[in-house]
Amino acid sequence: MSTQTNPGHLHSLTPLRGIAALWVVLYHYSFQYFPNLHPDSYTHLVQKGYLAVDLFFMLSGFVLTHVYHGTFTDKVGDKYWSFLRARIARLYPLHLAVLLLFVATALAVRAVEYAATGSFPAIPLKGAESVWALVANLFMLQGLYASMLSWNYPAWSISLEFMAYLVFPFALPWVWRSSGRTQALLAVGALATLFALAWTTQDNLNQWDGPQTLLRCLPEFLLGTLLYSAFRSGLAASVLSNDLTMAGVVVAILLLLHTGGPDLLAVLLFALLILAAVANHGRAAGMLNVRPLVWLGDVSYSLYLIHGFVEYATTRLLGLGLGIHDRKALPGNWSMALMLAMVTACLLMAGPAYRRIEVGGRRLLREGPSFGRLTLATAGRRAN
Repeated sequence: MSTQTNPGHLHSLTPLRGIAALWVVLYHYSFQYFPNLHPDSYTHLVQKGYLAVDLFFMLSGFVLTHVYHGTFTDKVGDKYWSFLRARIARLYPLHLAVLLLFVATALAVRAVEYAATGSFPAIPLKGAESVWALVANLFMLQGLYASMLSWNYPAWSISLEFMAYLVFPFALPWVWRSSGRTQALLAVGALATLFALAWTTQDNLNQWDGPQTLLRCLPEFLLGTLLYSAFRSGLAASVLSNDLTMAGVVVAILLLLHTGGPDLLAVLLFALLILAAVANHGRAAGMLNVRPLVWLGDVSYSLYLIHGFVEYATTRLLGLGLGIHDRKALPGNWSMALMLAMVTACLLMAGPAYRRIEVGGRRLLREGPSFGRLTLATAGRRAN
């Protein structure tokens, strides 16, 4: 393992995370939510938006390894609980706030129905948007059975990511101290697992429901860890830092997605994209790190979680306010206008949610007396 000094802030990864979050939003809204938009008539790029989650998983493994490889060099010990507390402080305040928005909206809709009909439908005990689903979401356990346990359906991925956090501190010291040959074998194993998943699903990595989601999340998180080790070793640094390399990888990804190429190949290109982005300090990095994209990366977690609520609220408004219960009845121009309004609402809400809930909640939880070591919490501020 190289003794290269810590490279500090990983520039360019924040904008990548923002682009990925916006890609997911456009996928859910234009390809899934409004059936009359038909973006697949022009390109497959939008309908491949679920692959942004695969990029998220690898980015998380990469960034957390950057932050914590020194902390977990030898043994885990009591640092494990401090790590989990730091990760809860990162994920949970916004997750809880958005979850409460869902519940409040569901109760408000029922109150409107009661005023109109005199009937107040009870929240079901089981199934999606149920009491049992609420309990599962409160403990971030909904990810393995998202179709039955979701209120905010995009939150399935943060539930799976938290499961990766549970094993990360134990796996990292072993991975970090392993030889280059062992790490290469681990990478082959992770890719083989993804290949098997793609084979059994007929090249569809959009697995978000059921235990097979672990076969998507965990190998990609491990790949992120291994990518960071490769980055620190200086592997192909001169080639990866070149602007032409960055441009070539981006063009290859866009062409692959536009033509609807294999999901697994997209994951491999994402790995190259991460390495090229973090190694580049030239014009490509300058173009990627413009202020709007950095802001989009900063608010990416808020954007990702809030867009599910905006979709939920829009569905209720269309049904109660306009009597539109079948979105297939909406013409293309109305669908486009509504989609743009929903995306705008997400972006407008994401900024305040990031500042007040994400940052504020994180600071409150980390600086509380029960949240342990300041040094580890401080390190966690740079994570993901």
